[in-house]
Amino acid sequence: MIGTRATGDALEAATERWLVAQGLRPLARQARFRLGEIDLVMLHGEVLVFVEVRYRASVSHGDGLDSITRAKRQKLVKAAALFLQSHPRYANTPCRFDVVSVSGASDEPSFNWLCDAFRVDG
Repeated sequence: MIGTRATGDALEAATERWLVAQGLRPLARQARFRLGEIDLVMLHGEVLVFVEVRYRASVSHGDGLDSITRAKRQKLVKAAALFLQSHPRYANTPCRFDVVSVSGASDEPSFNWLCDAFRVDG
């Protein structure tokens, strides 16, 4: 989990830059809705990607991927549905949920990108 808001903002921006270098195109950062927030919304080719950024300074307690619970997945799915409602041009666009686990020092982070991290489960 990201500690301070400033650190979180910096790491989300670094993750966005890294994903752009991997070929994704940014659409929104910190898309906030009453049911939750989506860290990054991006396009990967023709696929709309909802990205959850998870940070751990140390992986001694597992990496950020380990912190995505069923409840967190459900919040992300609900927030994604609200994003799609508020952006109808993407309503029929294929979507996926990715998780980027960020570790190491915040000034030199390393990234572990899990594409299609989970499927919507009801």
